Amino acid sequence: MALECTSVTSRHVFFWFVIVCHIVSAMACNGVYEKAIEEFCLTKFRFDMEELDQQHWCSWEDTLETYGELTNCTYIIALKMDCFWPNRLVDEFFIRIHRFYFPNCSVTGRLLRDPPNRILGPFIVVPILVTLLMTALVVWRSKRSEGIV
Repeated sequence: MALECTSVTSRHVFFWFVIVCHIVSAMACNGVYEKAIEEFCLTKFRFDMEELDQQHWCSWEDTLETYGELTNCTYIIALKMDCFWPNRLVDEFFIRIHRFYFPNCSVTGRLLRDPPNRILGPFIVVPILVTLLMTALVVWRSKRSEGIV
């Protein structure tokens, strides 16, 4: 009877030990991980982005290396701290980065602007000319009533 009690107690202790380990691990991955990525990764990213002219922030070619280093930094810190990656904190971290540094950038990474006049001109002029030509054709055809049944 005493053996059964100790085996049940040791199972309970093991069960609680596993739960406590998961809770401690999760807490470390929340607060400490967030501080670590902000201290190490964000500091370097800010420095690199300040060196880059703000007009080039939306240029994917100019920011690709810096953004890649930021991503790798968050991944390496997660590995060192034995945290999952990606996780909710990383998602929120990158959303804050995008809201601050890339709010006016398009999805393709290019600045949104009108095309040059040499491209835009034909798209404006051709429909106007076709409309005028069709109108003239209808008027000319309506004046010629012969041969219409």
